[in-house]
This record gives sequence, structure tokens and C-alpha cells, in this order.
Amino acid sequence: MTARDVLPKNTAAPLRGSESPLEAVRARVRRRRGFVVGGVTVALIAVVLLGVTTGDYPLTLEQLARTLLGGGDRLESYVLFQVRLPRVLMGVLVGACLGVAGALLQGVLRNPLASPDLLGISGGSSVAAVFLLLVFGVTGPILAVAAFAGGLAVAAILLLAAGRRGEAGFRLILAGIGISFLTVAIMNYLMVRSQVELAQAALLWVTGSLASTAWWHLLVVAAVAVAVLPAVLISARWLPITQLGASTAAGLGVTTSRVRMIAVVSAVLLTAVTCAFAGPISFIALCAPAIARSLLGHGSIGVGTSAITGAALLTGADLVAQFAIPDTSLPVGVVTGAVGAVFLLWLLASTKGRQL
Repeated sequence: MTARDVLPKNTAAPLRGSESPLEAVRARVRRRRGFVVGGVTVALIAVVLLGVTTGDYPLTLEQLARTLLGGGDRLESYVLFQVRLPRVLMGVLVGACLGVAGALLQGVLRNPLASPDLLGISGGSSVAAVFLLLVFGVTGPILAVAAFAGGLAVAAILLLAAGRRGEAGFRLILAGIGISFLTVAIMNYLMVRSQVELAQAALLWVTGSLASTAWWHLLVVAAVAVAVLPAVLISARWLPITQLGASTAAGLGVTTSRVRMIAVVSAVLLTAVTCAFAGPISFIALCAPAIARSLLGHGSIGVGTSAITGAALLTGADLVAQFAIPDTSLPVGVVTGAVGAVFLLWLLASTKGRQL
């Protein structure tokens, strides 16, 4: 007689069929993430369809499908490919980039109020572009290059300010707030001393708008986003571990300072390129990660969900900017600023005394 004959035959069955508490929690987290990502994606698809079919010349879904396949008439093709589709796709791409940038910065600083516009990164891009526009009358691609360079310059200052290991997050926030106020002062001075016509053009650009999107703008932003994607994936993988503490992360083989550098540089590049072509659109980078985290729960950073949420928020805000007031098209930055200000007050009240 063997040991197998002595043991009850149903002894091993519960062990094979049982699920540990950790596995049960992971299963619930995966299900919730799937529902959240699916729901936000459906919302994004809905606002994209509204964006490409709504306007002075409305398109039905049948006309939209026929035109996308090359069967539409000349007017339908012009409305879709030259007017609406570049603007909607730019809204999706810029919103996704800002959502990712905000999620990375908030994950690095462990502060739900950290975002590129509040840390001065958007302001640096704006100052560089407005200076060339108002002082030298420069327009076109050079203006976009200047805005990109301005964002990178602010990034260098922020990274220098975060040099000390123990004070990196605190120093980064203080430096960003100071730079933000400084850029506002410089832009106000330039606007006051410039001609009225140039000041109006600069004001429209500084507010943030998707109205003048060209296909080459979209391609440049997409190229930068694809180039930064590997660094974003690395940051999204290692940031949750760094939040356990520097010593714990080091024990798991993760260097906190290196992850912080990669995440901050990625956020700056994404913010700078969006500011270069759409202007400093405010509050999307702040709101999208906060909404994504609240939907996901469990302290998740939610970089991917923040990207989809940011895309849906900005595309929807642009629809409101175009059609909320009859016969008037507002810059999308006006809508995001108005909604974002209320959201910021709510976030300040609801996160008092808490971190991410």
C-alpha cells in the first residue's frame, strides 16, 4: 500500500481549485481596469464621431464611411480631410500627450496637483513663442521650434532644482511655481508693449486652440509621441515601485533618481511639442490623471488610462468651444480653463492632507 492509497482522494482537489486572496484581488483589479478602459474608450470614440460629423455641413455616418473610403464628393472630402479630421485627431493626440505628461509628473512628485501648466513648463513654451511673435514678428514653423525650445529650457531648470536626492519633489514644485509666475509676468509685459494686432494674435495662441491644425502639425506631434513612447512605458512600469520608497525600490533593483529623470524628461517633451502646435492648453494634464486614478482605484498611476481620458476630455472640450455659443467659436483653452478651475477647487478640497 502506498501513501497515495492512504490519503483521501479529494485532498488535493481544493488546493487546485482554490484562489488565493492575492489572486482574487488581482482579478478584481484587472476586471475593473478593463471596464474603465473600455468605458473611456467608448466615450472617446463617441466624441470623435461627433467631432467629424457635426458642423455647418453635417455628415451622416453613411457619408462619413463613404468619404473615408474615397467615395465622397469633393465638398464632403474637403470638409472631412481638410477641416474636421485634422482638428479632431490633433485634439485626440494632444489630449493623450497631456494626460500622459500629467500622470508622469504626478507619479514622480506624488502630488495630485502637479501638472505641466502649474509647474511652468507650458509657460516656458509660451514665453519663447510669444517673444518671437511680438518682438521679431516670426510665424510659422520657427514659432513651433521656439516653443519647443522654451519648454526644454524650463525642463533643464526644473531638473537642476531637483538635484538633491532628499528634496527633489519639494524643490521641483517650488521651482515650477516660481517659473510659472515669472512666465506670466514676462508675457504680460510683452503683450502690453506690442502692437494691438500682434497682441491679439499672441493672445489667441497663448489661450490654446486647435482651429488652425494642419496635417504636418499632426505628423510632427505624432512623431515626437512615438519617439517618447519607450521612455513612457519604462516610467509607467517602474514608477509604482519608486513610490514604495528609495530604499525599497533600490532593494528591488530600481534606481529612483533614474526613473524620475526619465519620467520628467518624457513629460516635458510631450508638453513642449503640444504647446508648440496647439498652445498651452490648461488643466487637461491636471484633470485627466485625477479622473483616471479615481476610476481605477487602488492607488494606480494609470498612465494609459490618463492618455485616453485626456484625449476624450480635450476633444469634448473642443466641441463645446465650437458649438456652445451660437455663431461663435471659442479657443478650446477658454473651455478647459473654465472647467479646470472648478475641478482644481474640488481637487484641492478633496485631497486636503493626502498625497496620491
